[in-house]
Formats: sequence, structure tokens, C-alpha cells
Amino acid sequence: MLKTLDPILTPDLLWVLAAMGHGDDITLVDGNFPAEAVAAETVSGELVNLGAVPIDRAARAILSLLPLDGFVDDPVRCMEVVGKPDEVPEPRAAVRAEIEAAGETVPIVAIERYAFYEAAKRSFAVVKVADPRFYGCFLLRKGVVAGERPAY
Repeated sequence: MLKTLDPILTPDLLWVLAAMGHGDDITLVDGNFPAEAVAAETVSGELVNLGAVPIDRAARAILSLLPLDGFVDDPVRCMEVVGKPDEVPEPRAAVRAEIEAAGETVPIVAIERYAFYEAAKRSFAVVKVADPRFYGCFLLRKGVVAGERPAY
């Protein structure tokens, strides 16, 4: 454990977040998602399994380090509820609250289920939690961290 670092941020997850570049997506999914199969097709080929962590708690940890991309209209996408595109399931509302708590003001854009699977395959990596609630599947696009040139 490290000071001021969320303990949910495992070494594997920290590597993934640090290795991602601007515009890369990370896929955050619930326990029902075919995470192993999809992760095998991602850029890194990595599946980060966070175990019995609720999806919103995982989102909070990730958003504590990951800036969302402010150059696109849809830096956060989620899986649309099949047959009910306007429905907002509980996991989406919970992740929305974490996004707002992180100071981000971006929409969550719902995309069709199979389009989500394809987008997830193009992401950098997949992070899976054991949350059993349906439609807890998100794509988060990494933004930039602005700053000065480090003085070494």
C-alpha cells in the first residue's frame, strides 16, 4: 500500500493506466461481460481482474488517476440496454455520480450491445469487477495531463 493511492489500484491496473496514451480507451465491465475473450483482442491483451469490487468503486479509483478526453464528444460510453435505449440502469447512474464527483462534466453515451463489444476489443485493456448488476459496462477514453517539463 502507498500513501494517497487508492488501494483498489493494483499494480496491473496502474501499469495499464500509465501505459495508455491520449485517446486510448479502457474498458470497465461487470461480472457478466465476456472479459477474458474480449481482453485477448485488446491492444495490450491484458485483463485486470479487480474481484468483488462494485463497478462504481472501480470507476472512482480509475478516475482518481485517469483524465477523461476533453477533445471528443463521447469520452465515456456504456452498453445500451437491449430494447430500451433510454433506460438508465443502476450501474450507469452510480458511475455517473463518480464521474461528477471526480469533477468531470461529460455525458455517458449509450451504444448498442454488439457495437460495445467491438469497441471494447479495440480498447487498450479490460478491467473486470465481480459486480453482478446488468449493464455495468463502460469505455473510458484517456485525456491528457498538462504540465511543465520535468526538471531532472
